[in-house]
Amino acid sequence: QVQLVESGGGLVQAGGSLKLSCTASTAIFSINPMVWYRLTPGKQRDLVASITPSGSTNYADSVKGRFTVSRDNAKNTVYLQMNSLKPADTGDYYCVVPSDPEDYWGQGTQVTVSS
Repeated sequence: QVQLVESGGGLVQAGGSLKLSCTASTAIFSINPMVWYRLTPGKQRDLVASITPSGSTNYADSVKGRFTVSRDNAKNTVYLQMNSLKPADTGDYYCVVPSDPEDYWGQGTQVTVSS
């Protein structure tokens, strides 16, 4: 069983920055891809960014140029650096490792961006 723990959320003004962390209980990020999802106040789930074991990254169009996903294998941790935050970025952010038969989810961390 893999446990994922997110941290780094908080309240920030528009234009500000936050850095989220997702730490795994095993070295799963070196084997599986990892995805950051955002659950909006309207309960919409958005794929925000992803990173593969080889380091390839992918971003939602809405965050390209503002968010950066990175990984520290030695710490079993994936980061999401969020810059130039907008109120539309508000939501609960989850790190997820797709797996079979069931994906691994963290508990989420809340991000609130005020205008």
